[in-house]
Amino acid sequence: EFRCVECSDKSSELYRDYRNGILKITICESCKKPVDKYIEYDLVIILIDAILCKTQAFRHILFNTSLNIHWKLCVFCLLCEAYLRWSTLHGSEQNTDPADLIRYTKEWEFYEIFGLATLELLAFCGGLLLFLRAVLGARVKTRPLLRALLLSCYGKVLLVPAVIWEHDYSPLCLGFIKLFVLTSNSQAIRVVLNSSRRLSLLAVCAGVLSET
Repeated sequence: EFRCVECSDKSSELYRDYRNGILKITICESCKKPVDKYIEYDLVIILIDAILCKTQAFRHILFNTSLNIHWKLCVFCLLCEAYLRWSTLHGSEQNTDPADLIRYTKEWEFYEIFGLATLELLAFCGGLLLFLRAVLGARVKTRPLLRALLLSCYGKVLLVPAVIWEHDYSPLCLGFIKLFVLTSNSQAIRVVLNSSRRLSLLAVCAGVLSET
């Protein structure tokens, strides 16, 4: 079951194949626009629109694709976040020699910080889901919403440059990335639940409060 990226109305298909390489994009019966214009777009354009938090791009990714990397993306982002926090904590004490990266993996403190980052993410998602359950009841389906939340954390990939380059501005960098991720989370909630911006922002605030 697909969704129109413009109005979120349900659709049984995205396009019709007439063979011989002839494809016709399905027109939405509700808004009379193409159900999913992004099936003709290049991946780079889709990613740019997702970074700009466009609702249409989020609907395309969450409803009209079989993207199933949310768990892998989550673990990767948590590792980057834990390493950045760990390196910031040590500051000038850390060795910048690339060969010394092997020593980092033996630091139990790194794994403790990774565990803390994981608990923070669990607390955020749990608080957010509980808030939405209390407000919307059975309308909230946990699995698709959780997938949307994890995928919308893609902004944490921006931690990779912070890990590779200097860490002088790591706290500021983490703050901006956190704000961007929360904005993406809010947009993902709006798309999955087809709710108002106010409700999605309140849900994100509940998640942040729980995480804190």
